[in-house]
Amino acid sequence: MDFSTADLYDAHEGSVQTAVPLFQSYGLKKKFSGMIVTAKCHEDNTPVRDTLQNENGKGKVLVVDGGGSLRAALLGDMIAEKAIKNEWEGVIIFGCIRDSAAVNKMNIGIKALNTNPAKSVKRNPGIINEPVSFANVTFVPGQFVYSDEDGILINEIALI
Repeated sequence: MDFSTADLYDAHEGSVQTAVPLFQSYGLKKKFSGMIVTAKCHEDNTPVRDTLQNENGKGKVLVVDGGGSLRAALLGDMIAEKAIKNEWEGVIIFGCIRDSAAVNKMNIGIKALNTNPAKSVKRNPGIINEPVSFANVTFVPGQFVYSDEDGILINEIALI
């Protein structure tokens, strides 16, 4: 997959949304794109784990609205392994990950706010595949997201 978010922005200016640059990059894949699948959860990674473990992610990116919480991680190395096994293109998390040293050696692309060793609690199943908004953009299931070293773009239709 060869693209540049800067080039996509230039070619589609006015039709793409650009996320505010809040995110750190984790994993070996610095560039990923795909159809948006969403999960909304607060300090409970159950929907993240279930989605990455139980769904084929070929051509898809999981976008997680963790409410911006920095108190608990929503993804670690074991869940990242499940994502790789199920061929997810990448994960964008408005929250934290953990096990970053291990995740950074894995063939996956992850954007997250930061890291935190604290694991999530299991108290709320969350919401799957509803539009979520953060970083000044709205991620709509079925639309497309593009992520690289320069940032994150969203568009209603596939650009590549």
